[in-house]
Amino acid sequence: MNLAQYLEDTARRHPDKSAVRFEEQEISFDELNIRCNQLANGLKRLGLAPGDHCMVMLPNSLQVITIYYALAKLGAVIVPVNFLFKKHELEHILSDAKPQAFIGAEPYLAEIRSAMKSAYEPAVKIAVGGQQNSGFLELHSVYHESKNFELYPAQAEDTLTILYTSGTTGVPKGVMLSHKNHTSEARILAEMRGKLDPEVVVIGVLPLYHIYGITSVINVSIYLGLTIELFSMFDPEKVIKVAQAEKESILFAVPTMYNRLIQVASKNPPGHCSLKFCISGGSSLPVEFLTRFESLLNTKIYEGYGLTEAPVCVENPYGSLTKPGSIGLPIAEFSAKIVDNDGNEVAPGESGELLIKGPGVMKGYLNRPQDTGEALREGWLYTGDIARRDDDGYIYIVDRKKDLVIRGGYNVYPREIEEVIYQVPQILEVAVIGIPHEDLGEELAAVVVLKEGAKLDPDAIRDYVKERVAPYKYPRIIKILPEPLMKSGTGKILKKEIRKKFDDFQQP
Repeated sequence: MNLAQYLEDTARRHPDKSAVRFEEQEISFDELNIRCNQLANGLKRLGLAPGDHCMVMLPNSLQVITIYYALAKLGAVIVPVNFLFKKHELEHILSDAKPQAFIGAEPYLAEIRSAMKSAYEPAVKIAVGGQQNSGFLELHSVYHESKNFELYPAQAEDTLTILYTSGTTGVPKGVMLSHKNHTSEARILAEMRGKLDPEVVVIGVLPLYHIYGITSVINVSIYLGLTIELFSMFDPEKVIKVAQAEKESILFAVPTMYNRLIQVASKNPPGHCSLKFCISGGSSLPVEFLTRFESLLNTKIYEGYGLTEAPVCVENPYGSLTKPGSIGLPIAEFSAKIVDNDGNEVAPGESGELLIKGPGVMKGYLNRPQDTGEALREGWLYTGDIARRDDDGYIYIVDRKKDLVIRGGYNVYPREIEEVIYQVPQILEVAVIGIPHEDLGEELAAVVVLKEGAKLDPDAIRDYVKERVAPYKYPRIIKILPEPLMKSGTGKILKKEIRKKFDDFQQP
């Protein structure tokens, strides 16, 4: 089934209900569906056909959602890209995806213009807010007056999106997700949340070029007919204001966002909070963040797990037992197992690589059959994450396989050490990494950012950890930085970049 069928169904059920609120704009489900039809007609007139790739490079806006669903209706393939990417990043994606069309926002076109000259130039180029004679069509001129559009009869395995991985372990790979992947994820996640009040508002702070935002903010909301309060960028003060103003709300966010919300709420505790529940994903949520956030805002965080290759596949069950520090259980229609290096399933309590199977698992990587073969074996996705399972079946992420530090022959998982360091009250952010060592192979180092106004000596942090972990695990090198840690567009701490620049870091 074509994903856009969900929008058409919801527009029939709730034509006048608000679908998206964005800054001073508001649009109903019926109006959104009509706009998508008009844009799909216009794109078709420009020559875009089913299966064609369209690269989309926009900040959060009403246009993003309209463009995505118009392309889905047309049967085209959406290639969402971070609007802050630089020339060399865009060159790789252009050369790999070879999009027939490009849609971007005028303020961010300089880098893509340069990349197109040296890599690949799409036949159709469209700008939001573009100027005449710029070489790009203005988006508003593309819309066609016809309010109806015949939905492309997409097959289950037809590709709908190609999303590029962050490249933390090498060159970014294009993850191909089908209509079946997206429709099944939206349906399963909607059904597992239980019956939600139709007045619930989804607070949309996640970037919509990322799979987490596409799946949980857009697709699930459209399936259920929930209103999205969309943010152009994350603003913790504004999020708390919305949470105070609404009758009921839901928040999907990443750990760094919850950390910033904690800092704001700590200074000015909200008297009322409408958050029915929150979901955390994108990276592991420190237990310290979870307990402080739930206490300050009087709500519940359900930590889950997904990756670009399988958007959401494990989550703490809604309305049931949750375990702090755990990503929960496989969601409906998904399976998970943890295996050793030989592919044998390990016993509860033992660590191994997490494998996932289910309807949301990707088709494969674009133009990379060897990488696809390594990641997908006998229907199982090898995630590259090290995990363990308790006796109740709840899964705990130990760390990324690539982030494992081997110090003098001993395995050290950075996440374990980060959890300890986050218990120090003055700590705002921390990244534990391995750096080369002539004798030990790798030495453990911690890069730390303190809360505003806090003072702390590196020796005090080192001693705190030393008292709580085995002797080979505590970081011998600790650097306290004056600025926030480097992060991706989705707020994930970029350990690869921190390792590269470790020697250059200057302490305050």
